[in-house]
Amino acid sequence: MRMVFALVLVMGVAIAGGAVYMAMERFNQYETALAEKNTPQIQKIDLKTVYVAATELDYGKPLTKDDVKAVEFPLAAVPENSFSELETLIGTGEDANEFRTVLRTMEPGEAILSTKVTRLGEDAGVSSRLKKGMRAFAIRVDVASGVSGFLRPGDKVDVYWTGQSNTETVTKLILNGLELIAIDQQADASRNVTTVARTVTVAANVKTIAALVQAQSTGKLLLSLRGIDDETTSEQIEITKDDLLGREQIKLVEKQICTIKTRRGADVIEIPIPCSN
Repeated sequence: MRMVFALVLVMGVAIAGGAVYMAMERFNQYETALAEKNTPQIQKIDLKTVYVAATELDYGKPLTKDDVKAVEFPLAAVPENSFSELETLIGTGEDANEFRTVLRTMEPGEAILSTKVTRLGEDAGVSSRLKKGMRAFAIRVDVASGVSGFLRPGDKVDVYWTGQSNTETVTKLILNGLELIAIDQQADASRNVTTVARTVTVAANVKTIAALVQAQSTGKLLLSLRGIDDETTSEQIEITKDDLLGREQIKLVEKQICTIKTRRGADVIEIPIPCSN
């Protein structure tokens, strides 16, 4: 009898222990699942090396390896025209003349783009800002025609011509949205000093430059500054003095008179007749 009681007791303890163990396992599994659910999921982001300015870079500065540093950018946020290889950006260093020059001021940490620096071996002169097929042309200006000194490289302007057409003075819009690449001898697009320029240099194709040469030699050119995002093309505009004053031109047309000639004796007489036209 005692052995039966002892056996039952042992089995009861084993069953109770097994139940406690299973309960603990279930509880641990629940805690683990709950912790995983509350833990933020870290998403893997693809990165790419992009070179940025290590210090402030001013216009005209030759770019060296000490001026740049590598930063990891998310692949989806890599700026277009950026540099991911140091040799592509600053060259091999074997040629002392093989370098890029800064075209516009850059702040520390700003990504270096191909539009902000010259090609390898070029300086920051006006020729480095000319696109394929474009030429530089200088226009004489003064405080009035040059928008009171508010023009800067990179701005776009409309060009008006004032001169004599037949017997009257005419003002006409001749060109839309010409880009300025230099003011006097300054091509730095980041300059913020207001000066009254004597010349502005524009980028244009050869046909447009021929038109500017003709316009500048036959009259006076005046510039009108465009807004930064204004890409509109204005219609043909031509204003005369009479248009300005609101006067209508009156054309006098002489009445046409037709005659025939007849001889009466020694006299020749002209007789009016209706014109046949």
